[in-house]
Amino acid sequence: MISDKLRKAREFEAHYGPFIPDDRRPAFHLTPTIGWMNDPNGFSLYKGEYHLFYQYHPYSTDWDSMHWGHVKTRDFLRWERLPAALAPDMEYDQNGCFSGGAAELPDGRQLLVYTGVRQIRQENGELHDCQTQCVAIGDGVDYEKWPANPVLTARDLPAGGSPEDFRDPKVWREPDGTYRLVVGNRIPDSSGTVLLYKSENGVDWSLVGPVDASHNQYGQMWECPDFFPLDGKQVLLVSPMEMSPIGLEFHAGHGNVCLIGSYDQERNRFERESVQAIDYGIDFYAPQTLEAADGRRIMIGWMQNWNTIGGKPRANRWFGQMSLPRELSIREGRLIQTPVRELEGYRRNKVAYQNVLVGAETTLHGIQGRMIDMIVTVRPASRDSYRSFRVNVAKDGEYVTTLRYKPDTSILKLDRTRSGSNADIVHTRSLLVRPRDGALKLRIVLDRFSVEVFVNDGEQVASATIFTRQEAAAISFDAVGSVLMDVEKYDIVMD
Repeated sequence: MISDKLRKAREFEAHYGPFIPDDRRPAFHLTPTIGWMNDPNGFSLYKGEYHLFYQYHPYSTDWDSMHWGHVKTRDFLRWERLPAALAPDMEYDQNGCFSGGAAELPDGRQLLVYTGVRQIRQENGELHDCQTQCVAIGDGVDYEKWPANPVLTARDLPAGGSPEDFRDPKVWREPDGTYRLVVGNRIPDSSGTVLLYKSENGVDWSLVGPVDASHNQYGQMWECPDFFPLDGKQVLLVSPMEMSPIGLEFHAGHGNVCLIGSYDQERNRFERESVQAIDYGIDFYAPQTLEAADGRRIMIGWMQNWNTIGGKPRANRWFGQMSLPRELSIREGRLIQTPVRELEGYRRNKVAYQNVLVGAETTLHGIQGRMIDMIVTVRPASRDSYRSFRVNVAKDGEYVTTLRYKPDTSILKLDRTRSGSNADIVHTRSLLVRPRDGALKLRIVLDRFSVEVFVNDGEQVASATIFTRQEAAAISFDAVGSVLMDVEKYDIVMD
Protein backbone atom coordinates (compact mmCIF):
# COMPACT_ATOMS: atom_id res chain seq x y z
CA MET A 1 0.00 0.00 0.00
CA ILE A 2 1.61 3.27 -1.16
CA SER A 3 0.81 6.26 1.02
CA ASP A 4 -0.34 9.57 -0.39
CA LYS A 5 2.94 11.16 0.70
CA LEU A 6 5.04 8.57 -1.13
CA ARG A 7 2.79 8.74 -4.20
CA LYS A 8 3.20 12.52 -4.29
CA ALA A 9 7.00 12.19 -4.17
CA ARG A 10 7.00 9.60 -6.94
CA GLU A 11 4.77 11.70 -9.16
CA PHE A 12 6.93 14.78 -8.57
CA GLU A 13 10.22 13.07 -9.42
CA ALA A 14 8.76 11.27 -12.43
CA HIS A 15 7.38 14.52 -13.85
CA TYR A 16 10.20 16.97 -13.11
CA GLY A 17 13.30 14.76 -13.07
CA PRO A 18 13.42 14.37 -16.88
CA PHE A 19 13.62 18.17 -17.26
CA ILE A 20 17.25 18.06 -16.06
CA PRO A 21 19.45 17.49 -19.15
CA ASP A 22 22.01 14.69 -18.90
CA ASP A 23 24.84 17.10 -19.67
CA ARG A 24 23.91 19.16 -16.59
CA ARG A 25 24.72 16.17 -14.40
CA PRO A 26 27.89 14.17 -13.82
CA ALA A 27 28.35 11.45 -16.43
CA PHE A 28 29.17 8.56 -14.08
CA HIS A 29 28.64 9.84 -10.53
CA LEU A 30 25.15 9.38 -9.12
CA THR A 31 22.97 12.44 -8.47
CA PRO A 32 19.37 12.56 -7.20
CA THR A 33 16.52 12.26 -9.65
CA ILE A 34 15.69 15.82 -8.64
CA GLY A 35 16.22 17.91 -5.53
CA TRP A 36 18.48 17.12 -2.59
CA MET A 37 20.68 14.07 -1.90
CA ASN A 38 22.83 13.15 1.07
CA ASP A 39 23.92 9.88 2.74
CA PRO A 40 23.99 6.60 0.80
CA ASN A 41 21.61 4.05 2.32
CA GLY A 42 20.90 0.36 1.81
CA PHE A 43 23.90 -0.27 -0.47
CA SER A 44 23.39 -3.99 -1.06
CA LEU A 45 23.17 -6.90 -3.46
CA TYR A 46 19.60 -7.96 -4.15
CA LYS A 47 18.55 -10.55 -6.74
CA GLY A 48 21.78 -10.16 -8.69
CA GLU A 49 21.71 -6.36 -8.87
CA TYR A 50 23.22 -3.68 -6.67
CA HIS A 51 20.70 -1.41 -5.02
CA LEU A 52 21.44 1.97 -3.52
CA PHE A 53 19.04 4.17 -1.63
CA TYR A 54 19.83 7.69 -0.49
CA GLN A 55 18.62 10.48 1.75
CA TYR A 56 16.34 12.49 -0.48
CA HIS A 57 14.21 15.61 -0.58
CA PRO A 58 12.77 15.85 -4.08
CA TYR A 59 11.02 19.19 -3.68
CA SER A 60 14.06 21.47 -3.28
CA THR A 61 17.85 21.47 -3.25
CA ASP A 62 17.87 21.95 0.54
CA TRP A 63 17.84 19.38 3.32
CA ASP A 64 14.29 18.91 4.52
CA SER A 65 11.83 16.12 5.29
CA MET A 66 13.87 13.02 4.47
CA HIS A 67 12.63 10.41 1.99
CA TRP A 68 14.60 7.51 0.51
CA GLY A 69 15.53 7.81 -3.16
CA HIS A 70 16.32 4.58 -5.00
CA VAL A 71 18.51 3.36 -7.87
CA LYS A 72 20.09 0.10 -8.98
CA THR A 73 23.06 -0.92 -11.11
CA ARG A 74 24.98 -3.88 -12.43
CA ASP A 75 28.37 -2.20 -12.83
CA PHE A 76 28.42 0.64 -10.23
CA LEU A 77 28.61 3.28 -12.97
CA ARG A 78 25.34 3.13 -14.90
CA TRP A 79 22.41 3.68 -12.56
CA GLU A 80 18.77 2.89 -13.27
CA ARG A 81 16.43 5.26 -11.47
CA LEU A 82 13.62 3.64 -9.49
CA PRO A 83 10.68 5.31 -7.73
CA ALA A 84 11.29 6.78 -4.29
CA ALA A 85 11.20 3.95 -1.77
CA LEU A 86 10.20 5.57 1.54
CA ALA A 87 8.42 8.71 2.66
CA PRO A 88 7.94 10.08 6.21
CA ASP A 89 4.30 9.05 6.40
CA MET A 90 3.89 7.36 9.79
CA GLU A 91 3.66 8.77 13.30
CA TYR A 92 7.04 7.28 14.27
CA ASP A 93 8.88 8.70 11.21
CA GLN A 94 6.83 11.83 10.54
CA ASN A 95 9.90 14.07 10.76
CA GLY A 96 12.08 11.97 8.50
CA CYS A 97 13.17 8.56 7.28
CA PHE A 98 16.85 8.87 8.15
CA SER A 99 19.73 6.65 7.03
CA GLY A 100 19.86 2.87 7.19
CA GLY A 101 20.76 -0.38 5.46
CA ALA A 102 19.33 -3.25 3.46
CA ALA A 103 19.65 -7.02 3.14
CA GLU A 104 17.99 -9.85 1.22
CA LEU A 105 15.63 -12.13 3.14
CA PRO A 106 15.52 -15.92 2.61
CA ASP A 107 12.09 -15.67 0.97
CA GLY A 108 13.45 -13.32 -1.73
CA ARG A 109 12.11 -10.08 -0.30
CA GLN A 110 14.29 -7.10 0.55
CA LEU A 111 14.65 -5.88 4.12
CA LEU A 112 15.19 -2.17 4.80
CA VAL A 113 16.16 -0.96 8.28
CA TYR A 114 16.12 2.80 8.79
CA THR A 115 15.90 5.48 11.47
CA GLY A 116 12.45 6.95 12.00
CA VAL A 117 12.40 10.46 13.48
CA ARG A 118 9.62 12.28 15.26
CA GLN A 119 9.94 15.45 17.25
CA ILE A 120 8.61 15.78 20.78
CA ARG A 121 8.08 19.11 22.51
CA GLN A 122 9.71 19.29 25.91
CA GLU A 123 8.30 21.01 29.00
CA ASN A 124 10.50 24.05 28.26
CA GLY A 125 9.04 24.33 24.76
CA GLU A 126 12.05 22.95 22.90
CA LEU A 127 11.58 20.32 20.20
CA HIS A 128 13.78 17.24 20.60
CA ASP A 129 14.18 14.32 18.22
CA CYS A 130 13.05 10.87 19.20
CA GLN A 131 15.00 8.46 16.97
CA THR A 132 14.02 4.81 16.61
CA GLN A 133 14.91 2.00 14.23
CA CYS A 134 12.24 0.85 11.82
CA VAL A 135 11.76 -1.87 9.21
CA ALA A 136 10.22 -1.96 5.74
CA ILE A 137 10.04 -5.05 3.53
CA GLY A 138 9.45 -5.17 -0.22
CA ASP A 139 10.17 -6.49 -3.67
CA GLY A 140 12.89 -4.11 -4.84
CA VAL A 141 10.44 -1.36 -5.84
CA ASP A 142 7.59 -1.17 -3.32
CA TYR A 143 8.01 -1.54 0.44
CA GLU A 144 5.58 -2.05 3.33
CA LYS A 145 6.50 -0.66 6.71
CA TRP A 146 6.46 -3.27 9.46
CA PRO A 147 3.21 -3.19 11.49
CA ALA A 148 5.15 -3.45 14.77
CA ASN A 149 7.47 -0.51 14.03
CA PRO A 150 9.61 0.80 15.57
CA VAL A 151 11.65 -2.35 16.21
CA LEU A 152 14.33 -0.64 18.34
CA THR A 153 13.53 2.18 20.75
CA ALA A 154 15.01 3.84 23.84
CA ARG A 155 14.12 0.68 25.77
CA ASP A 156 16.74 -1.20 23.72
CA LEU A 157 19.59 1.20 24.51
CA PRO A 158 22.24 0.52 27.15
CA ALA A 159 22.16 2.64 30.28
CA GLY A 160 22.91 6.27 29.46
CA GLY A 161 22.30 5.93 25.73
CA SER A 162 20.62 8.91 24.09
CA PRO A 163 17.25 8.38 22.32
CA GLU A 164 17.82 11.71 20.54
CA ASP A 165 21.03 10.49 18.85
CA PHE A 166 20.29 6.87 17.94
CA ARG A 167 20.53 6.48 14.20
CA ASP A 168 21.85 5.10 10.92
CA PRO A 169 21.59 1.29 11.23
CA LYS A 170 23.74 -0.78 8.84
CA VAL A 171 22.36 -4.32 8.53
CA TRP A 172 23.85 -7.50 7.10
CA ARG A 173 23.12 -11.21 7.02
CA GLU A 174 25.60 -13.60 8.61
CA PRO A 175 26.62 -16.91 6.96
CA ASP A 176 24.47 -18.79 9.50
CA GLY A 177 21.37 -16.90 8.31
CA THR A 178 21.06 -14.58 11.32
CA TYR A 179 21.27 -10.80 11.08
CA ARG A 180 23.42 -8.13 12.65
CA LEU A 181 23.27 -4.37 12.59
CA VAL A 182 25.44 -1.57 13.91
CA VAL A 183 23.95 1.80 14.80
CA GLY A 184 25.33 5.08 16.08
CA ASN A 185 24.46 6.43 19.53
CA ARG A 186 25.56 9.22 21.87
CA ILE A 187 26.71 8.24 25.36
CA PRO A 188 26.87 10.20 28.65
CA ASP A 189 30.30 11.74 27.94
CA SER A 190 28.58 13.48 24.97
CA SER A 191 30.59 11.55 22.37
CA GLY A 192 29.64 8.72 20.07
CA THR A 193 29.55 4.96 20.25
CA VAL A 194 28.63 2.14 17.87
CA LEU A 195 26.16 -0.46 19.16
CA LEU A 196 25.74 -3.98 17.79
CA TYR A 197 22.36 -5.77 17.68
CA LYS A 198 21.42 -9.28 16.50
CA SER A 199 18.27 -10.89 15.12
CA GLU A 200 17.06 -14.27 13.92
CA ASN A 201 14.58 -12.85 11.41
CA GLY A 202 15.51 -9.20 10.72
CA VAL A 203 12.63 -7.70 12.70
CA ASP A 204 13.10 -8.86 16.31
CA TRP A 205 16.35 -7.40 17.61
CA SER A 206 18.36 -7.67 20.82
CA LEU A 207 21.40 -5.73 22.02
CA VAL A 208 24.79 -7.42 21.87
CA GLY A 209 26.70 -4.41 23.18
CA PRO A 210 29.00 -1.54 22.20
CA VAL A 211 31.65 -2.20 19.53
CA ASP A 212 33.75 0.93 20.08
CA ALA A 213 33.37 4.52 21.26
CA SER A 214 34.96 7.89 20.64
CA HIS A 215 35.31 9.08 24.25
CA ASN A 216 35.84 12.52 22.74
CA GLN A 217 39.02 11.46 20.95
CA TYR A 218 37.63 11.31 17.42
CA GLY A 219 34.73 13.73 17.35
CA GLN A 220 31.36 13.63 19.05
CA MET A 221 28.34 11.70 17.72
CA TRP A 222 29.46 8.86 15.43
CA GLU A 223 27.09 8.76 12.45
CA CYS A 224 26.64 6.15 9.72
CA PRO A 225 28.72 3.26 11.09
CA ASP A 226 29.76 0.27 8.98
CA PHE A 227 31.48 -2.87 10.31
CA PHE A 228 32.96 -5.63 8.16
CA PRO A 229 35.87 -8.06 7.73
CA LEU A 230 38.54 -7.22 5.16
CA ASP A 231 41.77 -9.06 4.32
CA GLY A 232 41.97 -10.80 7.68
CA LYS A 233 41.16 -7.68 9.70
CA GLN A 234 37.97 -6.06 10.97
CA VAL A 235 37.12 -2.55 9.82
CA LEU A 236 34.87 -0.01 11.49
CA LEU A 237 33.91 3.10 9.51
CA VAL A 238 32.29 6.06 11.24
CA SER A 239 31.49 9.66 10.35
CA PRO A 240 32.01 11.82 13.46
CA MET A 241 30.39 15.16 14.08
CA GLU A 242 32.31 18.02 15.71
CA MET A 243 35.78 16.66 14.99
CA SER A 244 38.81 18.51 16.31
CA PRO A 245 41.73 18.64 13.87
CA ILE A 246 44.59 16.20 14.42
CA GLY A 247 47.61 17.24 12.35
CA LEU A 248 46.85 16.75 8.67
CA GLU A 249 45.15 13.40 9.31
CA PHE A 250 41.79 14.70 10.54
CA HIS A 251 40.22 18.08 9.85
CA ALA A 252 37.74 20.02 11.96
CA GLY A 253 33.99 19.59 11.58
CA HIS A 254 32.26 16.59 10.07
CA GLY A 255 34.93 13.95 9.51
CA ASN A 256 35.37 10.37 8.40
CA VAL A 257 37.35 7.77 10.32
CA CYS A 258 38.51 4.22 9.59
CA LEU A 259 39.44 2.01 12.54
CA ILE A 260 41.24 -1.23 11.65
CA GLY A 261 41.73 -4.04 14.13
CA SER A 262 40.73 -7.50 15.26
CA TYR A 263 37.32 -8.71 16.37
CA ASP A 264 36.30 -11.48 18.75
CA GLN A 265 32.69 -12.15 17.78
CA GLU A 266 31.98 -14.42 20.74
CA ARG A 267 32.89 -11.67 23.22
CA ASN A 268 31.97 -8.76 20.93
CA ARG A 269 35.42 -7.31 21.49
CA PHE A 270 36.95 -5.03 18.86
CA GLU A 271 40.61 -4.17 19.38
CA ARG A 272 41.96 -1.18 17.44
CA GLU A 273 45.28 -1.54 15.65
CA SER A 274 45.27 1.63 13.55
CA VAL A 275 43.14 4.71 12.94
CA GLN A 276 43.14 6.83 9.78
CA ALA A 277 41.00 9.14 7.70
CA ILE A 278 38.96 7.56 4.93
CA ASP A 279 39.06 10.53 2.55
CA TYR A 280 41.46 13.46 2.97
CA GLY A 281 39.67 15.87 0.67
CA ILE A 282 36.98 18.48 1.13
CA ASP A 283 33.81 16.60 0.23
CA PHE A 284 33.23 13.10 1.60
CA TYR A 285 30.91 11.80 4.32
CA ALA A 286 28.78 8.88 5.49
CA PRO A 287 30.29 6.05 3.38
CA GLN A 288 28.61 2.66 3.17
CA THR A 289 29.91 -0.63 1.82
CA LEU A 290 28.66 -3.88 0.37
CA GLU A 291 30.17 -7.25 -0.44
CA ALA A 292 29.91 -7.74 -4.21
CA ALA A 293 28.96 -11.05 -5.80
CA ASP A 294 32.64 -11.71 -6.57
CA GLY A 295 33.73 -11.02 -2.98
CA ARG A 296 35.01 -7.47 -3.42
CA ARG A 297 34.24 -4.95 -0.69
CA ILE A 298 32.87 -1.85 -2.46
CA MET A 299 32.37 1.52 -0.77
CA ILE A 300 30.44 4.60 -1.84
CA GLY A 301 30.12 7.91 0.01
CA TRP A 302 28.26 11.20 -0.14
CA MET A 303 30.68 13.44 -2.05
CA GLN A 304 29.72 16.51 -0.10
CA ASN A 305 30.19 17.84 3.42
CA TRP A 306 27.76 19.51 5.81
CA ASN A 307 30.20 22.40 6.20
CA THR A 308 30.26 23.14 2.46
CA ILE A 309 26.61 22.80 1.43
CA GLY A 310 26.30 26.58 1.12
CA GLY A 311 28.36 26.44 -2.07
CA LYS A 312 25.70 24.96 -4.33
CA PRO A 313 24.92 26.61 -7.68
CA ARG A 314 21.66 28.54 -7.70
CA ALA A 315 20.39 27.31 -11.05
CA ASN A 316 20.70 23.56 -10.42
CA ARG A 317 17.59 21.45 -9.88
CA TRP A 318 19.74 18.83 -8.11
CA PHE A 319 22.30 19.01 -5.32
CA GLY A 320 24.52 16.30 -3.87
CA GLN A 321 26.33 13.46 -5.58
CA MET A 322 27.89 10.17 -4.65
CA SER A 323 31.57 9.35 -4.89
CA LEU A 324 32.95 6.96 -7.44
CA PRO A 325 32.42 3.49 -5.93
CA ARG A 326 35.74 2.23 -4.60
CA GLU A 327 37.24 -1.21 -4.08
CA LEU A 328 38.69 -1.63 -0.59
CA SER A 329 41.66 -3.62 0.63
CA ILE A 330 44.29 -3.44 3.36
CA ARG A 331 47.98 -2.97 2.62
CA GLU A 332 50.66 -2.48 5.27
CA GLY A 333 47.98 -1.87 7.87
CA ARG A 334 46.24 0.89 5.88
CA LEU A 335 42.90 1.09 4.13
CA ILE A 336 43.48 1.12 0.36
CA GLN A 337 40.85 2.52 -2.03
CA THR A 338 40.84 2.25 -5.81
CA PRO A 339 38.13 3.09 -8.36
CA VAL A 340 35.96 0.10 -9.18
CA ARG A 341 37.63 -1.84 -11.97
CA GLU A 342 34.48 -1.47 -14.08
CA LEU A 343 35.58 2.11 -14.80
CA GLU A 344 38.33 0.75 -17.03
CA GLY A 345 35.66 -0.61 -19.37
CA TYR A 346 34.61 2.96 -20.18
CA ARG A 347 38.11 4.24 -20.93
CA ARG A 348 38.66 5.50 -24.47
CA ASN A 349 41.29 7.42 -26.47
CA LYS A 350 44.44 6.62 -24.54
CA VAL A 351 47.15 9.30 -24.62
CA ALA A 352 50.48 8.59 -22.91
CA TYR A 353 53.80 10.36 -22.39
CA GLN A 354 56.91 9.21 -20.55
CA ASN A 355 59.87 11.05 -19.07
CA VAL A 356 58.53 14.52 -19.84
CA LEU A 357 60.81 17.17 -18.36
CA VAL A 358 58.63 19.73 -16.57
CA GLY A 359 59.73 23.05 -15.18
CA ALA A 360 57.82 26.03 -16.53
CA GLU A 361 54.12 25.56 -17.23
CA THR A 362 53.68 22.68 -19.68
CA THR A 363 50.72 21.46 -21.70
CA LEU A 364 50.66 18.23 -23.67
CA HIS A 365 48.70 17.48 -26.82
CA GLY A 366 45.68 15.30 -26.05
CA ILE A 367 45.84 15.86 -22.28
CA GLN A 368 42.65 17.71 -21.44
CA GLY A 369 39.01 17.03 -20.57
CA ARG A 370 36.38 17.03 -17.83
CA MET A 371 35.43 13.33 -17.96
CA ILE A 372 38.78 11.62 -17.68
CA ASP A 373 40.85 9.05 -15.81
CA MET A 374 44.48 10.25 -15.68
CA ILE A 375 47.57 8.80 -14.00
CA VAL A 376 50.47 11.18 -13.30
CA THR A 377 53.80 9.99 -11.88
CA VAL A 378 56.52 12.51 -10.95
CA ARG A 379 60.10 12.07 -9.76
CA PRO A 380 63.13 14.35 -9.46
CA ALA A 381 64.93 15.05 -12.72
CA SER A 382 68.31 15.13 -10.94
CA ARG A 383 69.85 14.72 -7.52
CA ASP A 384 68.72 18.20 -6.59
CA SER A 385 65.17 17.89 -5.41
CA TYR A 386 62.52 20.16 -6.92
CA ARG A 387 60.71 22.53 -4.58
CA SER A 388 57.15 21.93 -5.81
CA PHE A 389 55.08 20.37 -8.56
CA ARG A 390 51.57 21.26 -9.71
CA VAL A 391 48.82 19.65 -11.74
CA ASN A 392 46.18 22.14 -12.92
CA VAL A 393 42.85 20.73 -14.11
CA ALA A 394 39.42 22.10 -15.11
CA LYS A 395 41.31 25.14 -16.33
CA ASP A 396 40.76 28.15 -18.57
CA GLY A 397 41.72 31.80 -18.24
CA GLU A 398 39.49 32.29 -15.19
CA TYR A 399 39.07 28.91 -13.49
CA VAL A 400 41.42 26.21 -12.27
CA THR A 401 41.56 23.40 -9.72
CA THR A 402 45.08 22.65 -8.50
CA LEU A 403 47.05 19.86 -6.89
CA ARG A 404 50.39 21.04 -5.49
CA TYR A 405 53.03 18.77 -4.01
CA LYS A 406 56.07 19.89 -1.99
CA PRO A 407 58.64 17.10 -1.60
CA ASP A 408 60.50 18.70 1.30
CA THR A 409 57.36 18.45 3.47
CA SER A 410 55.62 15.57 1.64
CA ILE A 411 52.43 17.67 1.66
CA LEU A 412 49.92 17.46 -1.16
CA LYS A 413 47.41 20.31 -1.32
CA LEU A 414 44.06 20.25 -3.13
CA ASP A 415 42.89 23.78 -3.99
CA ARG A 416 39.54 24.54 -5.59
CA THR A 417 39.46 28.24 -4.69
CA ARG A 418 38.94 29.11 -8.36
CA SER A 419 36.61 26.25 -9.18
CA GLY A 420 33.32 28.02 -9.73
CA SER A 421 32.04 28.76 -6.23
CA ASN A 422 31.96 32.21 -4.69
CA ALA A 423 30.73 30.92 -1.34
CA ASP A 424 32.80 31.45 1.81
CA ILE A 425 33.36 27.75 2.45
CA VAL A 426 36.37 25.45 2.69
CA HIS A 427 38.28 25.45 -0.60
CA THR A 428 41.61 23.83 0.30
CA ARG A 429 42.75 20.69 2.06
CA SER A 430 46.27 19.38 2.67
CA LEU A 431 47.42 15.83 3.33
CA LEU A 432 50.71 14.23 4.29
CA VAL A 433 51.65 11.61 1.68
CA ARG A 434 54.33 8.92 1.55
CA PRO A 435 56.30 9.09 -1.73
CA ARG A 436 57.84 5.84 -2.94
CA ASP A 437 61.54 6.03 -3.73
CA GLY A 438 61.12 9.75 -4.33
CA ALA A 439 58.24 9.27 -6.78
CA LEU A 440 54.62 10.37 -6.35
CA LYS A 441 51.78 8.71 -8.24
CA LEU A 442 48.42 10.43 -8.64
CA ARG A 443 45.35 8.95 -10.30
CA ILE A 444 42.96 11.82 -11.00
CA VAL A 445 39.34 11.13 -11.95
CA LEU A 446 37.33 14.09 -13.24
CA ASP A 447 33.59 13.97 -13.92
CA ARG A 448 32.14 17.39 -14.81
CA PHE A 449 31.40 18.47 -11.23
CA SER A 450 34.02 16.66 -9.15
CA VAL A 451 37.63 15.61 -8.79
CA GLU A 452 38.86 12.51 -6.93
CA VAL A 453 42.58 11.99 -6.40
CA PHE A 454 43.93 8.52 -5.57
CA VAL A 455 47.47 8.80 -4.17
CA ASN A 456 50.07 6.04 -4.60
CA ASP A 457 47.68 3.33 -5.83
CA GLY A 458 44.94 4.24 -3.37
CA GLU A 459 46.93 4.69 -0.17
CA GLN A 460 45.06 7.97 0.30
CA VAL A 461 42.15 9.64 -1.49
CA ALA A 462 41.10 13.29 -1.66
CA SER A 463 37.71 14.29 -3.10
CA ALA A 464 36.08 17.60 -3.90
CA THR A 465 33.10 18.93 -5.80
CA ILE A 466 33.71 21.65 -8.36
CA PHE A 467 31.24 23.76 -10.32
CA THR A 468 33.51 25.30 -12.93
CA ARG A 469 31.91 25.83 -16.35
CA GLN A 470 32.41 22.76 -18.51
CA GLU A 471 34.39 24.68 -21.14
CA ALA A 472 37.21 24.93 -18.59
CA ALA A 473 38.82 21.67 -19.69
CA ALA A 474 42.54 22.46 -20.07
CA ILE A 475 45.21 20.64 -18.06
CA SER A 476 48.73 21.89 -17.39
CA PHE A 477 51.75 20.97 -15.28
CA ASP A 478 54.52 23.07 -13.75
CA ALA A 479 57.34 22.77 -11.23
CA VAL A 480 59.70 24.91 -9.21
CA GLY A 481 62.87 23.13 -10.20
CA SER A 482 62.43 20.29 -12.63
CA VAL A 483 60.78 16.88 -12.58
CA LEU A 484 60.40 13.93 -14.88
CA MET A 485 56.76 13.07 -15.42
CA ASP A 486 54.82 10.15 -16.90
CA VAL A 487 51.20 10.76 -17.93
CA GLU A 488 48.55 8.32 -19.05
CA LYS A 489 45.13 9.76 -19.79
CA TYR A 490 41.82 8.25 -20.89
CA ASP A 491 38.51 9.84 -21.75
CA ILE A 492 35.60 8.27 -19.90
CA VAL A 493 32.80 7.66 -22.40
CA MET A 494 29.50 6.27 -21.18
CA ASP A 495 28.49 4.50 -24.38
